[in-house]
Amino acid sequence: MSGIGGSTAERELSELKPWANPAPAITVEERRARIAKAQRLMGDLGVDALIVGAGASLRYFTGVAWGATERLVAMLLPREGGPVMVCPRFEEGSLKAGMAFEAPLRLWEEHENPYALAAALLAEWGAKSLAIDPALAFFMFDGLRASAPGVEMRSGAPVVDGCRMIKSAAELALMSQAKAMTLEVHRRAARILRAGITTGEVRRFIDQAHRALGADNGSSFCAVQFGEASAYPHGLPGEQSLKDGDLVLIDTGCQVQGYNSDITRTYVFGTPTQEMVRVWAVEKKAQAAAFAAVKPGVPCEEIDAVARRVLAAEGFSPDYDLPGLPHRTGHGIGLSIHEAPYLVRGDRTPLAPGMCFSNEPMIVIPGTFGVRLEDHFHVTEDGAAWFTEPQVSLEKPFG
Repeated sequence: MSGIGGSTAERELSELKPWANPAPAITVEERRARIAKAQRLMGDLGVDALIVGAGASLRYFTGVAWGATERLVAMLLPREGGPVMVCPRFEEGSLKAGMAFEAPLRLWEEHENPYALAAALLAEWGAKSLAIDPALAFFMFDGLRASAPGVEMRSGAPVVDGCRMIKSAAELALMSQAKAMTLEVHRRAARILRAGITTGEVRRFIDQAHRALGADNGSSFCAVQFGEASAYPHGLPGEQSLKDGDLVLIDTGCQVQGYNSDITRTYVFGTPTQEMVRVWAVEKKAQAAAFAAVKPGVPCEEIDAVARRVLAAEGFSPDYDLPGLPHRTGHGIGLSIHEAPYLVRGDRTPLAPGMCFSNEPMIVIPGTFGVRLEDHFHVTEDGAAWFTEPQVSLEKPFG
């Protein structure tokens, strides 16, 4: 089969170099525009202030690429005026180095209550309501609630998600790079396959290949599934060794300046069975139908329904039962690998230009195999555009 086997990890890695035309970084002006949009949405929501904790959303607004820990590191944003950062004093230098722009700091010592510090700032602003970052840990929310009992606590999802779900041209370029890099890694991973190779060997190669191309930290995740393990959406524990006739499912991604890729390819090492050929063709048809249904204004849940109608017409479950599609058709993607909105029943968010989604209506045949084709698209003014071209065929997965 074209592009499957015949090479080695050493040979493929030796040919990889850092990405030739890296996408530009997000500018300070764009981050300031994000903050201004958040303040407009705060006005629409009727809240006086917003708190965003360490994680993807803090990076989105400020450039600080820190994960959440037990210590409160956050941006507090009033409806009018600039943001203020709350941070442990011993992290002051690191925080300043990570900020895309200068902002006032409120620092706390290890023995002090950071939530009381935040509450004092809210009192200075005269804030009567606070929108909470939906990703903020509950114990932090609880600390804020106890320290600011007179402040109404509201969900900040309409503000945070309202900003992040619509991607700018700069964000689309960063995701395009990440996805192109991962597709190149997929091509090369297929070439190193041989009888007896283990899933661990393939995962290690994929991580090294992502690093060689210049991804932020190698693979952000990697699932390699052979044979029956492919019938489990997220695989099985332990190592598998590749055998002739095994179906191969590889799902992996990387980050470029924090923006994610997430691509799945499914093909066969050796000769496919007739059932593999049939199921793969149905999966391809469902993915294509979901893509064709994308238009601005269409509810997210309708894209999921379209894919399920294709599967039902081919004899699979119209719901979540097996054999069929056991999970949603797609998820939003950006600085988080899974983020709002979602292509799933019940999510009635209207599609809008700039939204980005996976398209992956997986088919699972219990105890036998599963087929998942996953590519991503962004919504345009008149439909959708692929970031990466979908898999060509079962026999020639990369053309």
